[in-house]
Amino acid sequence: MVTGANTGLGYETARELAANGAHVVIASRNADKAQAAHDALLQLHPNASIEVITVDLADLSSVEAFAESFTARHDQLDLLINNAGIMMVSKGVTVDGFERQLGTNHLGHFALTGRLIHVLSATPGARVVTVSSLAHRSGTMNFDNLMFTSDYKPQAAYGRSKLANLLFTFELQRRCEAAELDIMSVAAHPGVSATDLGDHLMGGLFMQPLKVLTKVVLQDSAAGAQPTLRAATGPTAKSGDYFGPSGMGEVRGRATRVRSTALARNAKVAAELWERSEELTGVHYLSQ
Repeated sequence: MVTGANTGLGYETARELAANGAHVVIASRNADKAQAAHDALLQLHPNASIEVITVDLADLSSVEAFAESFTARHDQLDLLINNAGIMMVSKGVTVDGFERQLGTNHLGHFALTGRLIHVLSATPGARVVTVSSLAHRSGTMNFDNLMFTSDYKPQAAYGRSKLANLLFTFELQRRCEAAELDIMSVAAHPGVSATDLGDHLMGGLFMQPLKVLTKVVLQDSAAGAQPTLRAATGPTAKSGDYFGPSGMGEVRGRATRVRSTALARNAKVAAELWERSEELTGVHYLSQ
């Protein structure tokens, strides 16, 4: 299962998995775009096994309905790839009243993973791969102003959401190990890739003149997806690993293990975020 598989890194991740025989579930908010991705993948790989189930990560009721739909059809899930995300958007809230970037990038995936934890734990060797970003390095975690109800800055909120992705990854690792669950929790980041994620910045006017330049200077989506694929399928990957590009500054290059900030590995902060996430989403792992 790949969230946000209709475009960019998610599409390339789904394409590679489908090409190598996996049954791939495209989990996307936009049904038309998801179906277009489905059709495009079948054009490339006519024998591929691909399924579309819509989900809006910014709506917890949609996440719950999605999980119910999936588990009604499937009794195993080898790979959950938490890839979808939004970046540096203007101030706003999700359906449930969460700051949009934390609500979509972290809380939506937290709820989705929790809703699927039983089918994951019933699948030997299951992996959860959560896609973070270099932006986690600038992220901070202020539990008194978690949703940026005051002093909202798009970049700061994005950095917090990507830091939350890593805190979640490593806390999920710790909790799975404590519960003796056969689930690997792994993280990845794509470096800097030429995707459509930032096209909305400054109304899109800022990014458009740079399109040609970025395609020359930056790695493409297929290259950007390689750390995710290494985390998802690499035979030597271990729970708690974090993969990214090997080049200078981790901007581009072959997929390799990379280091996160010390804050991302802080177990106390991670535990508090986990508890707050359970309270906010109403999803309590292994008690569903």
